[in-house]
Amino acid sequence: MEPSRGAKRATLAQVAELAGVSVMTASYTYNRPNRVSDRTRAKVLAAATRLGYPGPDPSARSLRRGSTRTLGVVMGEHLSYAFDDPEAVSFLAGIADVCADHGYGMTIAPITGAADDVSRITDAAVDGFVVWTTSDDDPVLAAVRATKRPAVVHGGPAVDGMGLVSIDNRAAARAVGAVAFAGAARPAIVSFPLSRDRTTSITKGAELPDVLFPVTRERLEGYREAAEAAGTAWHDVTVAVCARNDAAEAERVATALLTSAEPPDAIAAMSDQQASGVVQAAHAAGRAVPGDVAVTGWDDAAVAAPLGLTTVAQSLRDQGAACARAILGGREPDSRPAPWSLTQRTSTRRP
Repeated sequence: MEPSRGAKRATLAQVAELAGVSVMTASYTYNRPNRVSDRTRAKVLAAATRLGYPGPDPSARSLRRGSTRTLGVVMGEHLSYAFDDPEAVSFLAGIADVCADHGYGMTIAPITGAADDVSRITDAAVDGFVVWTTSDDDPVLAAVRATKRPAVVHGGPAVDGMGLVSIDNRAAARAVGAVAFAGAARPAIVSFPLSRDRTTSITKGAELPDVLFPVTRERLEGYREAAEAAGTAWHDVTVAVCARNDAAEAERVATALLTSAEPPDAIAAMSDQQASGVVQAAHAAGRAVPGDVAVTGWDDAAVAAPLGLTTVAQSLRDQGAACARAILGGREPDSRPAPWSLTQRTSTRRP
C-alpha cells in the first residue's frame, strides 16, 4: 500500500498496531535491533513498508538524546573549494578520520559573505564547529561563539573561548623566505588574500593595507623579516595578492611580475598551488628556475616534489584531526604550534 500524496506521515504507533507488537518493540526494531528477534523485526519492517513509514525522525531522535552526532566544518570559501583544493581535501580528511572513529557525521557549511552566513551557523544541527582559517572581522566567529557549542579555529584568528590549531606561520615564512631570497636583488611574494574583499593587486610591502587574515599577515611578517635579513628593505619587496589559492591566478600575476621592467629574481608563494602557477609562468617567460628566478611554495603538497619545489612541509590532515579530536574528545587542543619543517629542493639557489 502506497501512502497518498499529501497524506499525514505514518507513525510508529500505527506500525506497531499493524505488526501486532508493542510500540516499544517497534522502536527497538530501529534503535536497538539486537533486542528483537529476526521474525519480529521482519514483521515490523513489513508493516512499515505497507504504511510508507520511513523510520524515526532523525531530528526528533537527536532531541531525545541531546546530540546530533554531527560535526560542523565552517569553510570561508565556496563549497567546491572543499573538493578542488588539495590541502582543503587533506584537512577535511583528517576531520573525517576522527569523526568515523567516534561514529560522527560531518556537515560542511560554506561561508561566502552572503547575508545568510550567520543564520547558516545558528541553524546548523551540529554538536560543535571546526572553523577553517578566516579573517579577524568575520561575523561567523561571533555566531559560532554564540551557539555555546565546542569550537576550534584552524589557522586563526585566536578567539576567546574557542580552541586554535595552527603552525607558527611567521617562523615558517621567515625560514623559507631566507632560502628564497638568498642572493636575490628583487624579491617578490605571491600572497593569499588580505581581507574578505579578496581583491587582486600588485603593490610594495610597505604600501599594503591592513591584513585581516591572520595566516596571511603572519606569513607576510615572516617574509619581511627574511627579506630584511637578506639586505632588501620591505618597501622594495613586491607583493602580488591573489584573490584565491589558485594556480591559474598565481600564474597570471606571476606573468605580470616576470614581464615587468624589473622582474623579480625570487618569488615566495604562500602555497604549492600558487608556486606551481609561478613555475609555469617562469617557463612561459623563458626564465630558468632557479637560475633566473628562485621559487618557493608552502604545504609540501603532491605537486611540490615533481616540480622540485623548496617548501614548508606541514600536515593539514593531522591538523584537521587535531581540531576534531579537541571537540569530540572534550578537551582543549594542544597549546603548542603544530609541527612544520623546511624541505629544500631544486627550485632555490644554493647558499
